[in-house]
Amino acid sequence: MDRLLAGLRAAADPTRLRLLALAARGPFCVSEFTAILGQSQPRLSRHLRLLCEAGLLERSREGAHAWFTLPGGAAGTLVRAILARLPDDDPLVQADKRKVVRVLAERARIASESFAKQGADWDEMRALGLPASDVSEALLALLPEGRLGRLIDIGTGTGGALTLFAPRIAEGLGIDASPAMLALARTRLAREGLQHCAVKRADMYRLPLPDGGFDVAIVQMVLHYAEDPAEALMEAARVLSPDGRLVVVDLARHRRQRTAERLAHRWPGFSDEEMAGWLSAAGLKPRPATTVPGPMPVRLWPAVRELAH
Repeated sequence: MDRLLAGLRAAADPTRLRLLALAARGPFCVSEFTAILGQSQPRLSRHLRLLCEAGLLERSREGAHAWFTLPGGAAGTLVRAILARLPDDDPLVQADKRKVVRVLAERARIASESFAKQGADWDEMRALGLPASDVSEALLALLPEGRLGRLIDIGTGTGGALTLFAPRIAEGLGIDASPAMLALARTRLAREGLQHCAVKRADMYRLPLPDGGFDVAIVQMVLHYAEDPAEALMEAARVLSPDGRLVVVDLARHRRQRTAERLAHRWPGFSDEEMAGWLSAAGLKPRPATTVPGPMPVRLWPAVRELAH
């Protein structure tokens, strides 16, 4: 009862209610909240601290920014129940929604400029001339039809797999180590209204997640950069639920050494034998793989986490 009352008291403020309504649309940092609400950063920081202390917001730091999102569980349910009673035609709510569009556009512009300055080639599929749409179709075909539960996309980049599977999942989480990639992914998810999908900065070798929380894991075009693919797959398997499914999408073994060197690939693609060995060592049962032809063949290796006996 005490925790419920603390949450209700924390939400009982116009500014804090607006902050919760914004956080329900996706992650925002303090400077973005400031731009949307037109209030000072110290004032908003105090409100955000009170909401976090009451458990109504979650705070995660990435580089110079702290991002605020709604929590899961009972606290998140409480916030959404409160927001459901907020009138859509409220002038402040409508004004905040209009400002969100501008803030998201600015977020995308800043992220794109960052990529241009760094010379980063964020869309590797296109950089290699690979048939991205064919790869997406093959990926969809490898997973069961219907609802897929919770999905984690490891090495999410700009969130392509999350948007691909969004209509079929209850919840999606994208993991990436690049703040610039995550900035683009957040903008993409927000613009498409995918409130059940989120992204987070994390190391694929040490996912800050409990065991067995996801029904599907995607590892797409990331292992050829990995120092230790076997360890990355073992960590991906750890967060899969029993009978959960993993799909690795990457380059088949190739001899285009110059291309690999230009793009800083650690591995020149993978063979079926070594991939099967790594998947088996991670406690996964490999399933028949498939190939998408192109300038460099893309191989899709599905696997299932075996049920404990």
